[in-house]
Amino acid sequence: MPKLRLFTPGPTMVPEDVLLEMARPIEHHRTQLYRDWLKAATEDLQYLFQSKGTCLTLTGSGTAAAEGAIVSIVPPGRKALVCHGGKFGERWRDVCKRYRIDHVEYEFEYGSAADPNRVEEFLKKDPKIGAVITVHSETSTCALTDVAAIARLTRERDCLLMTDCITSVGCLPFKMDEWGIDIAITGSQKALMLPPGLGFVAVNDRAWKVIDSFEAPIFYNNLKAFRKSLADWDAPWTPANTLVRALRLSLSLIRKEGLENIWARTARLAKATRSAAQAMGLTIFAKHPSDSVTGINTPAGIDNDKWRKEMKGKFGVQLADGQGQLKGKMVRISHMGYVDEIDTLGAIAAMEMTLRAQGYKVETGAGPTAFMKALSG
Repeated sequence: MPKLRLFTPGPTMVPEDVLLEMARPIEHHRTQLYRDWLKAATEDLQYLFQSKGTCLTLTGSGTAAAEGAIVSIVPPGRKALVCHGGKFGERWRDVCKRYRIDHVEYEFEYGSAADPNRVEEFLKKDPKIGAVITVHSETSTCALTDVAAIARLTRERDCLLMTDCITSVGCLPFKMDEWGIDIAITGSQKALMLPPGLGFVAVNDRAWKVIDSFEAPIFYNNLKAFRKSLADWDAPWTPANTLVRALRLSLSLIRKEGLENIWARTARLAKATRSAAQAMGLTIFAKHPSDSVTGINTPAGIDNDKWRKEMKGKFGVQLADGQGQLKGKMVRISHMGYVDEIDTLGAIAAMEMTLRAQGYKVETGAGPTAFMKALSG
């Protein structure tokens, strides 16, 4: 009886209790019951983001949240600086292009992190830059950027920092208020242990001043509309109420475990996975690796598609392919959300066995042994 073990970096595995919560009879959303759900979830979102700012819940993916944020923080006469070294940073650049938002690009190598010194150079050179758009954990390259260091630059200037935290919030250290990040976004299908369908935007007072200074050319993902409805714990449009109901539960599970404990667990799994890959003779793609998702280069002579299909078909372990220019060149394994040491140990074993089936030379048990040694160490 095959059992799917989902290690893709979104969607991730969903706890059984959360799935059962969504299976309950559907409720109408214009009710006090829904308002109670949203109120409880919103308070826990502030804990998740480590912020006293406004936390908005949008029906849509993380891209919906990002679009709403980007279009709202660059008024006429100002520019955005888009930092990109992967597919998702490039997507936020494309949002600027589509909405004809004046912007400049800071492009860096795939697998690398944005350099705060280069960001500072852009800010000094062009005083019209009013917003910096960054990705904290670039899911496509599995690389991590020091957004706290960039925030220290934007706090000193008349400039906002918007951060894509889709594969960082809820699994990696992220302290929005302490670091001075103005607007942050994430999605439900990553560390929040939910199916896709909800996007979240956390906004501080500094960002609201800019958002309120002009009318952004956006309707459905209009942050002002969501803030207005949130005053009554409601939504401006029909919400994904079954997901909001489950969100309340998944966030309570995060609170129960504690963010610091989750951050430590994610780091342990990532470190042990990198050790296992090295023991199997494999290499890590990112120069500045993120702990939420590990990118492992496909070794020479191995068919990437066949490797991943055999892992899923024989062992129920589903990893993700690379994206864009990395397609077919790497596999990505998630450490977010509802996943633990035993789950990941099984995935490492499946990786090793399917590599050996393709003729890859690796000592039997090298990967799992290194993984367990790293955990015990």
